Amino acid sequence: MRDQVISMLTALGVTGAATDPLLDILLQNVQQRILNKTNQSVIPEGLESVAVYMAVGEYLNAKKATGQLTGFDLDAAIKQIQEGDTNTVFALGEGSLTPEQRLNVLIDHLINGRSDELYRFRKMVW
Repeated sequence: MRDQVISMLTALGVTGAATDPLLDILLQNVQQRILNKTNQSVIPEGLESVAVYMAVGEYLNAKKATGQLTGFDLDAAIKQIQEGDTNTVFALGEGSLTPEQRLNVLIDHLINGRSDELYRFRKMVW
């Protein structure tokens, strides 16, 4: 599962995850969260991809929160540029998402987007 997380992070443009000890901590955290929600002793095969998505999202979120996320340009999107007397307007809250907002949507989707799939594998505990 760790290799799949590293592959997905590499595909998203994040480097250095293979040697980052934070990845192992977050991967273990995600695995334990899935086990707790499903009341299983091992992660079912059908939830391994969900665990990978959640671990990637948690890693991106942790790196972004600490300012260590590199490879992503989070500058505000420019909506209008006027050359005479230099007028620049940034597209903030005008129907288009800025790169940072798109990154936040991606992170949220990776962490929570497939959480409904956990219910299929849930065991009832008395």
